[in-house]
This record gives sequence, C-alpha cells and structure tokens, in this order.
Amino acid sequence: MSDTPFGFGLPPEEPENGDEGKKKDPTEGGQSAGGPGGPFGFGPGAGGDNPFAAMFGSMNPNDLGAAFQQLGQMLSYEGGPVNWDMAKQIARQTVSQGAPDGSKDASVGPSERTAVDEALRLADLWLDGVTSMPSGSVSTVAWSRAEWVEASLPAWQQLVDPVAERVGLAMGDVLPEEMQAMAGPLIGMMRSMGGAMFGQQIGQAVGVLAGEVVGSTDIGLPLGPAGKAALLPLNVERFGKDLSVPQDEVRLYLALREAAHQRLFAHVPWLRSHLFGAVEAYARGIKVDTSKLEDVVGQFDPSQPEQLQDALQQGMFQPEDTPEQKASLARLETALALVEGWVDAVVHEAAKSRLTSSDALRETMRRRRASGGPAEQTFATLIGLQLRPRRLRDASRLWASLTDARGLEGRDALWAHPDMLPTAHDLDDPDGFVHHEQADFSELDKMLGEAARGSRKPAAEDEPKPKPVEGEGDGKDDGDDDGGTSEGKDGHDQ
Repeated sequence: MSDTPFGFGLPPEEPENGDEGKKKDPTEGGQSAGGPGGPFGFGPGAGGDNPFAAMFGSMNPNDLGAAFQQLGQMLSYEGGPVNWDMAKQIARQTVSQGAPDGSKDASVGPSERTAVDEALRLADLWLDGVTSMPSGSVSTVAWSRAEWVEASLPAWQQLVDPVAERVGLAMGDVLPEEMQAMAGPLIGMMRSMGGAMFGQQIGQAVGVLAGEVVGSTDIGLPLGPAGKAALLPLNVERFGKDLSVPQDEVRLYLALREAAHQRLFAHVPWLRSHLFGAVEAYARGIKVDTSKLEDVVGQFDPSQPEQLQDALQQGMFQPEDTPEQKASLARLETALALVEGWVDAVVHEAAKSRLTSSDALRETMRRRRASGGPAEQTFATLIGLQLRPRRLRDASRLWASLTDARGLEGRDALWAHPDMLPTAHDLDDPDGFVHHEQADFSELDKMLGEAARGSRKPAAEDEPKPKPVEGEGDGKDDGDDDGGTSEGKDGHDQ
C-alpha cells in the first residue's frame, strides 16, 4: 500500500529528488504558526497548533498545489459509495510505477498479439475434445496492465459497491440521532471522504493486481467483457520466469485456462449472476465495526486524514454470525471451487498428453490460487471476502470422477441448473455424489407426459355441463347448444 494517504504527495511522474523535506522529523523546526514559515504557517518550519501547517507545512509550493487539488477532488465528489474516477486514476498511477519485482508496464507489440491469438485459438481446438461445451470466445486480445485495469473496473464496481455502500451509511449512523440533522454537511463531507478513501484503496489494489494477473478470469470471476479471451503477455512471461518451462508451453497452458473459463461463462448463462449474486448476498450480511468507526470519527483530526485510511486497512468488516450469512459464504466458496475445479480438470485433460510440463504448471497454478497474492489479500481486508477457491483440489477430483463415470456430456450437463451442481457436502463425499443412483430422466418425462394427459382428459370428456336453468330441460342432446333457447327446450320436452 502507498504511504501517501488519499494520494497526497508527489505525483509518480515527478522526479524523486523533488521530495526534499517531506520525510523530516515533524518535531524538527517546531516554531509556532507565526514563525518564519509565513503568516499562514506554510513553509519548511511550520508546525505548532495550526492544523493546516501540520498538513501542508512540509510541502514545497508545487506539492501544495497538488495536495489541494486532490483534497478538492475528495470533498467535491457526489457520486456513489466509491469514487471510481479516483480509483481508476490511482490504479493507473500504481501500474505506471511498476510491479514489486521491478517490471514496468509496456504497450503490447504486434508479435505478442500474434502469439496470444495463436495460443488462444489452439487452446480452443484442444478443448473441443475434452468438453461438450463449444468455444465461448468471440475474439482474442493481448492486454497491457493498464488495459486490464480499464477493462476490469466495471466488474470491480459490481463487487465492491455493496460493501462500500454499507460503510457510507455507517458513517452517518455513528453520530447520535439528535446530532445528525445539525451535522448534515459534516456527514456529507465524511461520505465524500469515504468514497475517496475506498477509491484510493481499491485503485491501489487493482493496480497491484494488474501486475499479477495473466488473463481476465484469474480470480474465478469474469472481469472482462463477455466473449473476449485475454492474456497479458508481460505477466505470462513473469509467471513462467522461474519455472524452467519453455515460454510457449506456459503461454499455451494459461491460454487453455482462459479459454476454458470463457466456455463455461458463455454457455452457463446463469453462472455470472449466480456468482456476483452470492457476493452481493454476502456483502448484505457484513456488519461494520461501528465501535472502531466511532473511535475514528470521534478522534478525527483534519491534519491526519490517514486515520480513515488506516482504519480501513486494518479491517472494519465482520460477517454476521447468522445462518443466512454462513449459507451465503458457503454458497460463494462452493461456487468458486466448482468453477475452478472444472477448469482445472478440463485443462489437465487437454494438456497432459500435449505439454510435457503440464503437471508442474498445474501445481504452480493450484498453489497460486490457494494462497492468493498481496492484492487478493488486500481485497479480503477491503470487502471482508477472500475470492479464493479453498476446495479447488476436492472439486477437481469430483469433476474428474464424474468424467469417468458419466462421460463429458453427463459431467457438463450438471451445469444446466444451479440445483443440479454438487454441494459443499458433496465435496466432502465426492464418490457418493458420483456413484449415487441417477434419475432416469426419460422415464420421468414419460411419467410427466402421462400425468399431463390424464389431467387433460376430464377437461375434454368429463367436464361437468352447465347446470340447467330452472324450468329448462336437462340438456341430454349436446347438438342443440347452437339452436337457441326456447326451441331447444321444446325439442327436449318432446
């Protein structure tokens, strides 16, 4: 995480030697606000009791202008629970600073685009023989890290907004009810700062994650546009750097995973909403630690806006210990495990006879998904949720066993409806799920058909006739229905 809260400080493109004086001991030069720092306390010797001097006194004029600009952006924000414009700006800045390993983002060249396109197309051909689902990729693309940020932000917005909204409401609720009416501007300012706080933190996390991901589906959720299979050449190269595996094999293996995810999300139309709905359901059950928030608000010092940021970094979210919340969490974890397990099993089947290093690549990816990187851990702090399939290996074994027992079509048919998928209990006992007696759907269709015909028969033949009006005939001759009233009656009387 950045040590410049809310983006205060030197923009990343400025030279580092322009930062002189910013890291000096704040106890040095402790003159009062009326000292040599100037009438408003601005200047290298500013300090004392002037909060503005404490905030800005150590900055040179250029830095001060940038800080005021950022502060203005924070307080003027009137959008949703997260300032996504700030998130995008911070993410792009984080990407431009480079990854922790020192690698810098760069535009994707024509040769890299060609290599990615060929790998993804070949991966789709290999997958044709190991799954009944057809290709889900309408197009292929090679992204830089910055392009991944742009493409994935709408999905992050859908994930993070429900939690951020709860925090925004909690910021107003921490004040006593009798004070809320009088503190309207303050509450508005706090919510604006909360939106900026979330925007900065999410932006940094997305920017760091951009240095780690290799495609659009790394976390088990579709983060890119539908039907667009994507790889990040720079990160693909980093993934295989220390594996002693040919780069072509690394690219092909990761292309297989990306293409398999695309097939699943394209041909299981309910899956995306099911996963994002599970995240939203989980978010609704999260409670904000209002005691911590009350402490932060009660002790808020304008000279230390990083207090809000620090409180968020330490985590203010706790899941409700209710049956509903536990069910939401189990539903999400199981769904993520089933998605990643299916992809793992299908990709292994496609790669094992074609890529000599497929086992090593598989184990590397499994460990990576199980442990998560620093960015995923950041999201766990920010939204109280770990987007990791804890039971990936169990799910992969279950899908492989289903392939042996029921074939490709029988295995993939389980994705027809969420109620047909294995549950968390089935992951505990995969053999029981695989080998339990399957319903004979053809016989069931026959039974339903007979029942439907049986229910229609009384309506056609035995439907009660309208009760005759008093004085009329009993209507034995159905052919007189069209013959009027009194004439029909006379005919019956005869």
